[in-house]
Formats: sequence, C-alpha cells, structure tokens
Amino acid sequence: MIANARMYSTSPAVAETWRELFVALIQESGLDIAYAEHAAPAPLEDLWRRDDLAAVFMCGLPYVRAERMPTLIAAPVPCGEDFGDAPRYWSDFVVRGDGPIGSLEESFGGRIAFTGPSSQSGYAAALHFLIAAGGGPGAREPLYREVIAPQITPRRAVQAVIEGAADIAPIDAYALALMRRFEPEALSGLRVVARTAPTAIPVLVATDERALALIPVLLSAHERKNIRALLARLMLRRFARPDPAAYADLLADYRTAMRYWRGRPLAASVHPAFL
Repeated sequence: MIANARMYSTSPAVAETWRELFVALIQESGLDIAYAEHAAPAPLEDLWRRDDLAAVFMCGLPYVRAERMPTLIAAPVPCGEDFGDAPRYWSDFVVRGDGPIGSLEESFGGRIAFTGPSSQSGYAAALHFLIAAGGGPGAREPLYREVIAPQITPRRAVQAVIEGAADIAPIDAYALALMRRFEPEALSGLRVVARTAPTAIPVLVATDERALALIPVLLSAHERKNIRALLARLMLRRFARPDPAAYADLLADYRTAMRYWRGRPLAASVHPAFL
C-alpha cells in the first residue's frame, strides 16, 4: 500500500515535511505502507486509479465523480481562524499586488488561469462563484478574454499570475497558506481580491481495506508530541473524520456551474482542455 501528499506538496520543503509526517504515522500504525512519489506533471488521475492506496490526498470533485469511489480515511483541519477548526477550505482569487486589479470585477476582460478541469478549488469552485459574481442579466459576455492552459498545480497557477501570463487565478486556500509560509518572499507580491464559500477540503482516501486500520492513528495524531510538531509545520491542527454528505454537495454545485457556463461564454478564447 502507498501514501502520498502530492496535492499539498507545494515546494520541495513542504514535500519533505509531508514525507516525514507520513513516515511517522506509518511507523505508528505498524502497517506495510510505503510513501510513494508522484510529482508533477504526472497526472493525479493516474495516482487515484491505483488499487493500493492507503492514505492519498484526493480532490473532492474527482472523488464524488469517480465510478468507483475510494474509501474516505481522514481529512486535514488547517490552522487559522478562517478555517473554523473544521476540515474545510475555499478558493482565493489572487492577482499581482503591484498590478492595476483591485477587485474581482476589475479582472473581467483579462486572462484567468485554472489548475485543471477536474479541480474543485482551481476550477469548479471558481465557476460556481462567478455565476453570481460575474453572471446574471446584463453581465459582460464573455467574462474574460482568455482561459489559459491548465496550470496543473496551485504553485504553477500562482506563478502564472506573478509572471504575467494570467491576470487572476483561483487558488486552494490551504495550499496558498503553505506557499506563504514556506515561500514568503516569492508570494509577497500577491493580493487576494475575492474568495469562494468554504467547502469540504481534499481528503485522504484508500482503495485497500487494510488501510482502515490507519484511521485511529490519523485521528489521534495531534495527541503525540513528535507528530504534533510536524502537523504544526504543515499548518494543521489535526485530522478529522470526513463527512460524505459534504463532498456530495460539491457535485451538485459543479453540475449547476456546468449548466450555466455551457449557455454563455466564460472567455473569448478557451484552452481546449476546458471545452
């Protein structure tokens, strides 16, 4: 069986900390689990299709859309007041801090960067939010000039904004918090101009029933001093039991957004991956 935290490995330093955490948890469990590498740009979908998953982060939208849904193991609870001591997150719309865009509305007519068409925080949540923020009668059509190529990771979407390839990008709030902590200078020029409503955060899943024995180890991880220190470095309070209904809500919002944007142009030019 394998464990993997690719989704939240926003930098080499963060990736190494995740490895340390999972190695400690695996040792505590006594289970035969290896920490597997699956670095970008390798497709996450290839990882999620494996039948030997024990604790692998999976985005909520692909989880609820999967033909064979894996087993929910545990969900991370990030630190910070806005996270509400709950396994939730949202998408922050980021722009360059030294640029002319001071609000979400001022980004309309520009270029937007999405992580990928299967991403909840980097695509679906933004589309749902933009129905009310930029849609409706009399709205600008198209809303943006261009949807650029998929950026694959939140880090690359942020980089697209910093380098000027995009004017705005929706970014996973927990991933952004990790980037700000581990790469403060690189992200100092970013400004958040809007955020989506909180939803269920990406979750650790398993496709091997033996991994169920890992659940109590994860849920009590914050009680052990050595593991608590690793959680703190990753800006986590603890792991919690996931609520399946909270993930089901993602699918309803996704379908609403797809129906809406199929009937009107989001951008004048859209990368084929998003058609």
